[in-house]
Amino acid sequence: MLLKFELINKVRQSGVVAVIRGYNENNSYKTAEACIEGNINAIELAFTSPDADITIRKLNEKYKANSKVIIGAGTVLDPDTARLAIVAGAKFIVSPSFNKETAKLCNLYEIPYIPGCLTPTEVQLALTYGADVIKAFPGSVVGMSIINEIHGPFPDVNIMPTGGISLSNMIEWFKKGAFVVGVGGSLVTPAKKDDYQKVTENANKFHKKYIEYIKNRGDNYDTNN
Repeated sequence: MLLKFELINKVRQSGVVAVIRGYNENNSYKTAEACIEGNINAIELAFTSPDADITIRKLNEKYKANSKVIIGAGTVLDPDTARLAIVAGAKFIVSPSFNKETAKLCNLYEIPYIPGCLTPTEVQLALTYGADVIKAFPGSVVGMSIINEIHGPFPDVNIMPTGGISLSNMIEWFKKGAFVVGVGGSLVTPAKKDDYQKVTENANKFHKKYIEYIKNRGDNYDTNN
C-alpha cells in the first residue's frame, strides 16, 4: 500500500486537481500542458474526452521525469474503463459514483480510487472497499457543509469537493476541511476556445492562492513547485 500512499500524497501536494474534458485529443493534451505550466500538477483527464487513454499515455511520456506531475483519469464508470486508464498510465481513478468492481480493480493495481458519494451509506461502502478519498460532487449542489456532515460519522475520511470550486471560494472549502479540490470550469474554460495561455494564467492564480493558504496555515508540505 506504500505506492497508493505516495500517489495520494502527490495529489494532495498539488492542492488543486485540474478536471479536463477536451473536445478532442489535442485539446485535452494542450489543456493539461497549460495547467502544468501554471503549476497545477494533478491532472484528471475525463473519459468523456475523445481518446482519453491516448492523452494519458502521451502526458505520462512527456512528464515522466517530473516527479511532481501526476496524471489520473476521471468519469470512470466501470472496471473495464479503469483498467484501460491504468494501462495507459493513470495514477489515480475518479468516478462520479461508487462502483464495487472498479474499487476492487484499483486496489489490485494499488491505484487510488476516488468515487463520488453523497450519503453516509455510500461513504461507508466506499471506505469498506478501500476508497482512499471521497469525492463530494457536485460541490455547487451539496455545499460546503457536506464536509462537516461526513466528518461527523467518518472523522478521518479524505474529501475532494468537485464542481463549483472557484478562485473566490476555494480557500473556504479548505477551511471547511477539504483534503484537495477538483476544479474544472473556472480553471480550464478558456481551452474551449484554444486559449491555453489563459488556462496557464488561471492555473497560476489557483496555485499561488493555495500556496499562500498553506504557508499561512503553517503546513510542512513541499510547495516548492
